[in-house]
Amino acid sequence: MKRLAISGSVVALAMSTAPAHADTLQEALTDAYVNNPTLEAARANQRATDEGVQIQRAQGLPSITASGNYIEFIKNSPNSFTAPDRRLQVGPDLTVPVYSGGAVRNGIKAARERVDAGRADLRATESAIFSQVVAAYMDVLRGQALVALSANQVDVLTVNLEATGDRFEIGDLTRTDVAQSQSRLAVAQSDLRSAQATLIQARETYIALVGDAPQDLQAPPPLPGLPDSAIEAVDVALENNPDLIAAKERAQAAGYDSEVAGAGRLPTLSLFAGADYTNYFDTLAGGAGGIAQNETTANAGVQVSIPIFQGGLPAARQRQAMARESAALEQVIATERDVIAQTRASYSSWQASLAIIESSQAAVDAATLSLEGVRAENSIGNRTILDVLNAEQELLSARVQLVTARRNAYVAGFSLLAAMGRAEARDLGLGDEGVLYDPIDNYERVGGSIWDWGRDPEPTAKSTRTVDIPPATSDIPEVQGPQD
Repeated sequence: MKRLAISGSVVALAMSTAPAHADTLQEALTDAYVNNPTLEAARANQRATDEGVQIQRAQGLPSITASGNYIEFIKNSPNSFTAPDRRLQVGPDLTVPVYSGGAVRNGIKAARERVDAGRADLRATESAIFSQVVAAYMDVLRGQALVALSANQVDVLTVNLEATGDRFEIGDLTRTDVAQSQSRLAVAQSDLRSAQATLIQARETYIALVGDAPQDLQAPPPLPGLPDSAIEAVDVALENNPDLIAAKERAQAAGYDSEVAGAGRLPTLSLFAGADYTNYFDTLAGGAGGIAQNETTANAGVQVSIPIFQGGLPAARQRQAMARESAALEQVIATERDVIAQTRASYSSWQASLAIIESSQAAVDAATLSLEGVRAENSIGNRTILDVLNAEQELLSARVQLVTARRNAYVAGFSLLAAMGRAEARDLGLGDEGVLYDPIDNYERVGGSIWDWGRDPEPTAKSTRTVDIPPATSDIPEVQGPQD
């Protein structure tokens, strides 16, 4: 019933402004999903984070290097009778790490945790962008409704002023009554200009987020999965909120970082093999016969490195890493607190907006009846023009409050879903559009790449610019009349 209350109120908000063929919230979210630069940048940053696993893994894989040198011996020792005049030496070297104190293994684990944290961050960015789009969408609808109400108020007060002037001409009213009508009309005209400016700002914000101008927006659909209580909302948020998930993953990564830092005091073991080809260009021992002027050599062995004293460097690094791990664990608690507070506040705002909608609707109904009565009483001389003007202003204020409450209810409901981790592309049906971005695809693509010369195409911006979109205006679709 709560979800139906939101749906019905939003439909009523848009009924006076949306034609039969209109842009939908689903289309706006889809456009932002595929075309928002902030979201595209977050995806690119996640692809960069994916490479951290391969970077750590590469430190534990065999490496092959080739070196070469050519030397001209300008002046040899007079005591050397075999020194050559020149030499060319080339050869490959192979190194195979065997043991590094766990640094490579824990480095890979830390990188994987950061990949998971990055995916949660990407979810959070996606949810934040969607929340902004929903707010901008509803701001445009509200702006259109407020402009329509303000324009209608100007029309009503213009008619009132004309009628007051006519009655003044026949001596039925005083100049004071005319001045009061003129004052209220001037205020209404100012309010209309302000509402138009607010609408333009809302449309420009929409353009910046979605990448396209809002056309005739229609009512958004009901919000799915809204909770029945704040306790239920918090339980879901603690399980699914992407910010909290990311904080926990980073704390895990920081724990592995501490192990990596401690590995600096442990021995390392590696295997090596190499080969060299040397050519003296017939200058060894003056080119004397019987002496080989070129040779090929090979070697293989085991290398062990045992740290004995490093000036306290490994201990300092580990203490530093453990302090950062402590900070990451505290950040988990801080994030959890923020999530709980945000979820409870969003639930409260949503509930309050629903209650305000109900009371505002009652106020609109009462103010409508009051205005009709005051006008009737004024026609027989029992009410003044000021009473009529006050009744009209009261009705306008009630209608504005109702429009704003309907907007706030939907935005608060969506913010609640975002805090619960349920305001992402898969939750909103964007998968049906075939546009879902899966960060796992890139992780699997680069996970087994060990070719040093592999690279991606040159980076280019995917999002479109908005410089060619005409400036927003305060024009609104033709309406049926003021909103009740």
